[in-house]
Amino acid sequence: MSLIPDPNPKPNPGPSGRNLMLVHRPRDDDDDEEQFKPLEWGLIRRLFTYASPIRRKLIALCVLTLIRAAQLPVLPWLVSATIGLISKGTISRENDSWLWLGVGAYAVLALSTDFLFHFRQRFALEVGETVVNRLRGEIFEKVQRQPMSFFHRVKLGRIISRVTSDVESLRTGIQDVLFVTAIQLGQMVFTAVIMAFCDWVLFLVVVAMAPIIWSINQRFRMRLSQLTRASQESFSRVTATLAESVNGIRVTQGFVRQDTNAGLFRSLLADHSRYNIALARTSARLLPLLELNSQFFIAILLLLGGWRTFHGYMEVSDLIQFFFLANLFFSPIQVIGNQYNQALIAMAGAERVFRLVDTVPDWSDAPDATPLPDPRPASVAGARVEFRTVTFEYTKDRPVLHDLSFTAEPGQSVALVGHTGSGKSSIINLVSKFYLPTGGEIFIDGREVRTLTSQSLHRQMGMVQQQNFLFSGSVLENIRMSRPESTDEEVRAAAARLDCLDVLEALPRGLATEVGERGAGLSVGQRQLVCFTRALLADPRILILDEATSSIDALTEARLQKALQTLLIGRTSFVVAHRLSTIRNADLVLVLDQGRVVERGTHARLVSLGGHYAALYEQFVQVDERPPAA
Repeated sequence: MSLIPDPNPKPNPGPSGRNLMLVHRPRDDDDDEEQFKPLEWGLIRRLFTYASPIRRKLIALCVLTLIRAAQLPVLPWLVSATIGLISKGTISRENDSWLWLGVGAYAVLALSTDFLFHFRQRFALEVGETVVNRLRGEIFEKVQRQPMSFFHRVKLGRIISRVTSDVESLRTGIQDVLFVTAIQLGQMVFTAVIMAFCDWVLFLVVVAMAPIIWSINQRFRMRLSQLTRASQESFSRVTATLAESVNGIRVTQGFVRQDTNAGLFRSLLADHSRYNIALARTSARLLPLLELNSQFFIAILLLLGGWRTFHGYMEVSDLIQFFFLANLFFSPIQVIGNQYNQALIAMAGAERVFRLVDTVPDWSDAPDATPLPDPRPASVAGARVEFRTVTFEYTKDRPVLHDLSFTAEPGQSVALVGHTGSGKSSIINLVSKFYLPTGGEIFIDGREVRTLTSQSLHRQMGMVQQQNFLFSGSVLENIRMSRPESTDEEVRAAAARLDCLDVLEALPRGLATEVGERGAGLSVGQRQLVCFTRALLADPRILILDEATSSIDALTEARLQKALQTLLIGRTSFVVAHRLSTIRNADLVLVLDQGRVVERGTHARLVSLGGHYAALYEQFVQVDERPPAA
């Protein structure tokens, strides 16, 4: 609530930009994305840079993969070679040494294959886990450093989807798809070499099938890629809507929107299901076609091999051996076909994850920015804040502040008054350097804000908002968040200065009480008191109170007023409030309308002028000063 009513109220679309009251889905950044991209080795190479801490294991894994790809064709070749020796009479009842030699060689090779498979599997899991952990850590770090405009533009559900489902698809791609496919392809290559050595004529028949398999794969590749990416995007929309719905559950239940929103959510699920079914149908057509071609070519090999055997061009044992190898050559085709779909999912996930990681912030601290000095205790606590013809816009060519100029001297309190959309929050955002002005300059202690590091400025600021956020943990941990090194005694002293220590200690476990998710375990007023104490503990030079007392009952606010005055002494403060009791004591009151200052001065002076502020005072003074009901 503001002192000046909004003449043109607009519905709030929610933090993520989607209004569940609407049936259509608004466009977002991902809608303009190219819907098809081939597998990119550049992305794969970049993924493996995250495995640098275990580089030796990665190299060992590649070596083991190559060895296993060579071992697998040798196993059936030993069997076929032993059968060939039996058919030729080399192995008989009288001379079975070659049989025992073949069996022994097979046993040793099988055991060594399984032994190496253990390490290949283990190293693949370790590589996948290392890549996933480092990638998730980088995503979190990059997101934490993005300016506020990023979070207004990107939905929470999309960020969650990148860190969870997309990164998990990369784990599958690394641990299973990549190395399994490499082994299967290596098996085909080594088998092809042995086949060419055994009988080059039949091997040419096998080579002839390569263009056919390639054309079938090309025919389905684009369709599979499009459906895979569409499925991933639809799941992101499901995740984003779910996160938004949980956060806005009070609004949903308050306006009895459960059935309507459930219907909209079911429509998103139906879209996701439709893409998944189409993807399954396409895969179900591709795999049988690959299998059919394999069987077809084996039939051709049988026909040609039989003809060559009848005419003395090859022995029956050689034909048997070649069929062993042919089955080994064709069997990876179905496996590779299954892995291909997973590879597309992993590639789509990689593109989306790296797009988020590579998002360039709308702005960042200048390379030559320096910290804001803290003159305490040698000088005054408050900072001097000056706006010089500041213009600001969230969206290009739609300014929300116009040529704004004012000065807050050290220790002064500035009250911002105006209806919703008048520019109060924009001023707060600029003072906090959450945004940079589009035009004009802002000075802190005579330094232009662009020349200051954001971290040093924020360390000298404290903020209490109307709907402050509490993290899961205890009351003590949430208060100490503004100054982690503070002791329990310092926390208690800060609460005592605000005259709210008794309220916090009256909680079930005192300061050790768990606040729950988003502070759900505390009342709205208790959460606000925690935020006040957190701000005071930071000992800020610049204090921002954004309708900070609106969630506190009149009795508690009366207790806080004296403490607030103590808190504000010596500090430069910006106060956005709807209660006149909070504004009366301000050194400067700025009355805003559509991004412009229409009146400025003290409370007494503005009332005496008989202008906008005086009219508001007459309108709201009775309501504001009405005593509480008995």
